[in-house]
Amino acid sequence: MIRSELIQKIADDNPHLYQRDVERIVNTVFEEVTGAMAQGNRVELRGFGAFSVKKRDARVGRNPRTGETVHVEEKHVPFFKTGKLLRDRLNGK
Repeated sequence: MIRSELIQKIADDNPHLYQRDVERIVNTVFEEVTGAMAQGNRVELRGFGAFSVKKRDARVGRNPRTGETVHVEEKHVPFFKTGKLLRDRLNGK
C-alpha cells in the first residue's frame, strides 16, 4: 500500500471527512514520526511496532565491481521492530 492508497482508504471509511483533511492528517502523522526519529527518539505504536534509529559505525568496504577498498562513513539508519499484535496477526493467531 502506498500513501495515496492509505489516504483513499481512510477517506472511503470516513465519508464525513474531506479527502484534503485526511491527506493533511496522514502527512502530519508521517512528519511527526520522521521528526522524532531525526532527533534520535523512538516512536512506538502499540500493537503495530516501534520505529527507532540505529547507528552504523564507520568501516572499510569493498567496491564489488573493481574490488578496491572504500571507506564507508558512520551513518544512522531507520529500524522497525514489529509489535506482538502485528506478529500474531501475520502468523494467523
